[in-house]
Amino acid sequence: MSTTKSVNVDNRLIGTLPHKERNRILKHCDPVDLVFGTILCEPDKPFLHVYFPLTGFISLMATVGGHPPLEMGLIGNEGMLGASLVLGVNAAPLRAVVQGSGTALRMTAPHLRRALRDSPVLLRMLNRYLYVLMVQLSQTAVCTHFHEVDARLARWLLMTHDRAHADHFHLTHQFLADMIGVQRSAVTIAAGVLQQRKLIRYTRGEITVLDRPGLEAVSCECYDATIQDYTRLFA
Repeated sequence: MSTTKSVNVDNRLIGTLPHKERNRILKHCDPVDLVFGTILCEPDKPFLHVYFPLTGFISLMATVGGHPPLEMGLIGNEGMLGASLVLGVNAAPLRAVVQGSGTALRMTAPHLRRALRDSPVLLRMLNRYLYVLMVQLSQTAVCTHFHEVDARLARWLLMTHDRAHADHFHLTHQFLADMIGVQRSAVTIAAGVLQQRKLIRYTRGEITVLDRPGLEAVSCECYDATIQDYTRLFA
């Protein structure tokens, strides 16, 4: 994880804080580069740092012996990694891996714990965000069990699109298969359907979103459910 010299603050959680509280947080944050593939924490290991993504995004992955990791949630500039520290438990619940290169603000876990003790506003904000994360994790579990691959793939592409800040990003068939918990051949077929409908262009792992409204129409209701919860709590 490298450190960048300067970066514009564009994290929506930090942006919701009053000016005084925001400055208190920023004083203890360092701007860093999020490098694709970097593992930021492992399950049951203590948090050393928390991250407020700006332009990159982080995947939360559940691991089970003998199986590829399953993607359970994404964190972009709408949130943070390490919100579960508000519960007083210093153990990461899931593996966190950088899935979109970019930048973030990094803070040590001890600094966040002190900030939570000193700021009821910050505590209330992170409690709300923790609820949003719980909804996202629950919705992903339901979606994985009940919904068709096409709809799940569309949902995941929308979530990535929201956090990538670009219409173009790199995702291989195997990576997508691991993320939504299906065979690679199933992702190939589903991606082919989305491409035939001119919703995306997909060549050698390079995905371009061509028709965002069309992709939303194909996605299941799980995507809207998470968005609505966030909007309701942070509008």
